[in-house]
Amino acid sequence: MRAETIFTGGRIHTGDPALPRTHALAVSAGRIAALGDAALALRDEGTDTVDLDGGALLPSFGDGHVHPLLGAIGLRGVPVRDCTSVEQVVAAVRDWARRHPEAEWITGDAVDPSLAEGGLFDARLLDAAVPDRPVLLRTMDHHTGWANSEALRRAGYGPDTPQPVGGEIVRRPDGSPLGTLREFGALNPVLALVPPRPLAEQVTALRETTAALAAAGLTWLQDAWVEPAQVDTWLAAVAEQDLPVRAGLALLLEPDGWRERLPRLAADRDRVEAAGRGRLSARAVKFFADGVIESGTAALLEPYSDCPHSHGVANWTGAELAEAVTAVDALGFQPHIHAIGDHGVRIALDAVEAAARRNGQRARRPVIAHVQLVHPDDLPRFAELGVIANFEPLWAQTDPLMTELTLPRLGPDRGSRQYQIAALLRGGTRVSFGSDWPVTRYEPLAGLATAVTRQTPDGLPDGGWLPEERIGLTEALAAYSAGVAHQAFEEAEWGVLRPGLRADLVHLATDPYAVPAGELASIEVAGTWLGGRRTHGGPPGGDRSTR
Repeated sequence: MRAETIFTGGRIHTGDPALPRTHALAVSAGRIAALGDAALALRDEGTDTVDLDGGALLPSFGDGHVHPLLGAIGLRGVPVRDCTSVEQVVAAVRDWARRHPEAEWITGDAVDPSLAEGGLFDARLLDAAVPDRPVLLRTMDHHTGWANSEALRRAGYGPDTPQPVGGEIVRRPDGSPLGTLREFGALNPVLALVPPRPLAEQVTALRETTAALAAAGLTWLQDAWVEPAQVDTWLAAVAEQDLPVRAGLALLLEPDGWRERLPRLAADRDRVEAAGRGRLSARAVKFFADGVIESGTAALLEPYSDCPHSHGVANWTGAELAEAVTAVDALGFQPHIHAIGDHGVRIALDAVEAAARRNGQRARRPVIAHVQLVHPDDLPRFAELGVIANFEPLWAQTDPLMTELTLPRLGPDRGSRQYQIAALLRGGTRVSFGSDWPVTRYEPLAGLATAVTRQTPDGLPDGGWLPEERIGLTEALAAYSAGVAHQAFEEAEWGVLRPGLRADLVHLATDPYAVPAGELASIEVAGTWLGGRRTHGGPPGGDRSTR
């Protein structure tokens, strides 16, 4: 056997405890052929050599919870993500509407919910910018919407509209809708009125986004919210040409009429398997157990500290969630459950336990995503039930969302029990990392820095927030690689660098073990390879290699 490509000239971190580091790696036919001196022995005159130039080669990153299509489409509207005040958001809406007179709806994604006091946004501010067309903006967590009066009118929301199941129309003292819509029960009737983007535009947006994700070192994604029409977009994208990533699609299942939707889930899985060209799978089903703490909709066991009459919003009853999870589990799907509050986490664990009891033991690898607040009694249940805890490590810091909205809602005791990554790892829980982009940044290196330091990008607080929950760099890297590969049922394919596995690789310009943890986010991703094919880095149309 000869090597098609050899990587050398830097440190190679394999992620494999049996051989953590080496100095060379050989690739042949898209697979890792050999490591160390055995790799160098496979070089001949036809072998390309990639000089790591003093940097490091690692297993590529995976993202265990991301929304590439949702984010790609949402961010093509009003650019509000970087606005730092309500006034800036309103100005951006006014300017975008002026430049797009043809747009029937004005939409935008990723408003910072901490910009408005209490996360409450007023329709009248948007009315002053656009009085005659509907406007709907979504906060970065996608659980809250900010609508103008025309959007509220078209949805039929008025003073006498009853509160929807699984959502809240926030009202003024006189009963009229304020303009803030919380959770999908309130959001979906408005979203249903927004015209969908043309398929070709969606495919273009998805290609742009997956290229950006590949440039961050990612080769596998869990699209954690896929509706039927979005399956068509993914399939259209892979039919035209290879994407720079592989993806698993988590098909959304909502509480209303869920039993009738099961045949569609199975049919969508089958057509993805048939037409996905080995790049796509659809073996997971997404559930929302609850909302988010910052908007007061995460389901809590005890009332919110700032709202003693409210426990938040459980999108499913415990019994109904258990029945639905058991049903999709019986069909061979992997449950992927959004659960943020301690009640949401508990009913998610209960549902997994019910499925195992009813359907018998198997390697189901259920995922509970976000895991922000867990009751101490429930921590050991993750390992006992084989549940994967998927964290978005960038959230484990004292940013304004945490200090201005979350901590006041939880109070000091519950506030000190958030994102217990280290505690779950110590208890034997399998952990994967993700970004939840477009909620927060998709770059794994930024997430690594936060997981290791529990600090903001400015290095605050000194020593880290809840420092007992900091984890080591090796553990954090594993959560972004081997942990996600395990979640994907692909640990025999990628996640560590070992002969025979797929050559899914990331070249970092600087060895992450050689810099202070606070500087991890600034490391350049010099190259990404999917199955031995470069998807990022190098000169246009070629590879940065020599013969």
